[in-house]
Order: sequence, then structure tokens, then C-alpha cells
Amino acid sequence: MADLQLTDDVPPDADDGVWLSCIECGETFAPFDDIRYTCDHCDGLLEVRYADLPTFEDFEGEGSGVWRYHAALPFDVGVTLPEGNTPLHEVPRIENAAGVDSLRVKHEGMNPTGSFKDRGMTVGVRVAKEVGVDRLACASTGNTSAALAAYGARAGLETLVLLPAGKVAAGKIAQAALHRARILEVDGNFDQCLDIVQDLAQLGEAYLLNSLNPFRLEGQKTIGLEIMEEHYEDYGEYPDRIVLPVGNAGNTAALYKCFRELVKSGAITEDQVPKLTGVQAEGAAPMVEAIEEGNDEVRRWDDVETIATAIRIGNPVNAPKALPGIRATGGTAVAVSDDEITEAQREIAGEGVGVEPASAASVAGLHKLREEGVVGADESVVCLTTGHLLKDPDAAAAAGNDPEPVANSTDAVLDHIGASSSVGQSLRQKASTAATSPLALLAGGVGLAYLYRKLRSTE
Repeated sequence: MADLQLTDDVPPDADDGVWLSCIECGETFAPFDDIRYTCDHCDGLLEVRYADLPTFEDFEGEGSGVWRYHAALPFDVGVTLPEGNTPLHEVPRIENAAGVDSLRVKHEGMNPTGSFKDRGMTVGVRVAKEVGVDRLACASTGNTSAALAAYGARAGLETLVLLPAGKVAAGKIAQAALHRARILEVDGNFDQCLDIVQDLAQLGEAYLLNSLNPFRLEGQKTIGLEIMEEHYEDYGEYPDRIVLPVGNAGNTAALYKCFRELVKSGAITEDQVPKLTGVQAEGAAPMVEAIEEGNDEVRRWDDVETIATAIRIGNPVNAPKALPGIRATGGTAVAVSDDEITEAQREIAGEGVGVEPASAASVAGLHKLREEGVVGADESVVCLTTGHLLKDPDAAAAAGNDPEPVANSTDAVLDHIGASSSVGQSLRQKASTAATSPLALLAGGVGLAYLYRKLRSTE
């Protein structure tokens, strides 16, 4: 089981108070001397650690977005577009339907490339420049490739993305292509693409920027910092629970790290940490399986399928960090059907907030957990939505209303939309009254007189 305890001991290989630590064996490494993604000794996952951890007071007066929180990051600024400062939407109809004390939706689809991945890339690509690489690479279900392509372009670095052929939404491929990434479509699933990218990284052919890279998660933990600050400002308290979609479990791991650091710094107490609650699609739910069975590790699912392409992942690499986070915070994990995801996507759109299917899994999961009595009516909840609806336009079109053909005339449109409606009758009545009013008749007479004079003046 991973040891995620933060320590006061600063190792000699720390660089300006920053170092890497293995969550399995505790070995430490300098952060930027060499390129590494896992522990040299046991191949365990690494975490970025800090000698000094900030409190909320340290962020005051530092602007907005990811780099507002530079005191909690390895650098003062990264390769930025900029990113962060995403809305925490009120959704009163969903709140009422869910039957919770309060509900907000943190919409990460409002980042520059339309997903939360930008938060990780602003830090990760900055590290790539720090260690002197010239080629970036990732495996992707779409959002990672779009973000890496954009930030790689911003940094002037070559970008290579490996995608499972036929399994990535068109909007995401278009983004990566326009930002000049080299797109390799692999005859396999996401996990197999990641296997290849890891091989390329080990061979020194590219710098890996999937969430296996510990610096990616540093940027993503700022989601938690924004939620905590704004929720406290609006309600005078922190949320009881954060519900989020789970694919590679990077956000779950990042949020848990965020909360551990806030507790360690004294910014919050243990009982103020929100319950981390993961949601997966039924066709790709290895994390849910591990939680339900009480396992310390996930079993890799080789065959995964769901409409929620962004979380169509069978081997979440951050599970060793995320599973302890769910359990330690008193959270849970739940699987939802594709139909439940689509219905939640429509429900969120009904509040004016557009998200891709994977994002809607969080709201679908909240409904299911309320029905099961796992989430209480007295809870304040934040649902995380991770990507914009235009990431997957085909899914959005399928979930939305069909176009309605109509003839090319105003009368045809009036007939089609129901000219007998109360609104239509009211407008027509007002128009009729206005046309026959003394003022209108007078205006008409004045107009005719004016036209007569104009015609006479040209004779």
C-alpha cells in the first residue's frame, strides 16, 4: 500500500525546497537533474514534495488562475495560455432534483483548450523546458492530446500523440491537428497506447506528459484550491463532497494531494477535507471494482467501452495514489450506465452548461448515490465537469434535439412553432392594435403626405 504521508524532513537532493519522493519505498530524487517518471529503485509512482507548504493567505493578491497558486507549485510561472479560474456554476434545478443542501458544478471545460488537462500541461511543459527536451509525447483519449499540442506549440516543442484508432472524438483530433502535433493512430486501446509512449520515454525518444508524470498532477491540484477558496467565499464553509469522473485517476490523486498539503500547512483541518467520490462508466470501471471489493490495487480491464470516451480507460495509472485518497477522505466510487450519462449531459445543458459525456458522469453518479442513500440530503456537493461539449460534437448532437425542417416563409414558421400559442396571440393582438390606433393612422397619413411632396418636387 502506498505511503502518502507528508514529512518535515528535507532530503539533501532537494532543489530550492522541491524534490521527488517515491510513494512506495520512500526514495527521494532531485527534481530536475534527470528525467524520471517512476522510482529508479522500485518503479513506484513519484510525488513532488515541498519544504514549505502555503496556506490560503499566501495566495492573496496573486491574481487568478493556476499561477495564482505558484507558492504551491515548483515554479513562479509556467508555459501559460493562461489557464484555470474556471467557473463554479450554480445549478438550482439539478440541486433541487438531487435533493442536496447545495450543489455547484466546477466546469473545467472553460480552460483554453476546453479541458482540465491545461492545468497539468502549464506545469509539465515548463518542466520539459527545464530538463532540456525537444520532443513531447502522450497517449490520449483526446483531451490530453489537444492540451499537449497547444502547450507544446506555445513552447516551440515538437509534439507526438498516440491515439486509439477510431476511439477519439472528432473535436479533440481537430485540436491536436491544428496545433501541429504528429498524430499516430494506434490499432489498440488507450492503455496500449500508453504502454508504447512509456517505451518511447524509456528509450529517450520523447518526454512523457501523461499523468504518470508527477509534475502534471501539480497543476491539476489547483482545481481543489480554486474550489475550496470560492466555496468558502460563497458559503462560509468548504464542500462536504467532491464528485468527479475517473479515467486515469489523475484528478482524484491531485485533489487528495491538494488536501493533504492544506492539512499539513494548517490551512484546513482533517474534518474539513471533502469526501472524494469517483464516478466511472459501467463499461470502464476498474476503480469502482477495486473500491467495492476492498482491493489495494486495480485489476486491468483489457476490454473497455463507453460513450464517455475521455474515461474509456481500463488501467488507471494513478490508482495507487487515488484509491487511498477515496478511502482516507470517506468517499466512494460508483459506476453509471451510458444512458445515465447521456441523461445527465442533457440535464446539465438544461442549466446552460455544456459538457462532454465523461463530464456528465459526475452528475449521473451524484443522482445514483443519492438514490442509494450514500450521499446525504444535508451535504454540500461540488461536481467536477472536465471537458467542454464541443470536445465531442457528435455525442452532443445525438443527445440534443433534432433539427426540424420548415418551409421558407414566416407563415410556415408560425404554423410550425404553434401560432396559437399565448405568446403569439399576444404579440399579434398588440401589432393589430398598434396598426389601427389613431397615432398609427396619423403616422400613415403623414407618411403619405411626405411621399406626395417628394414626388411633386422631382417633376
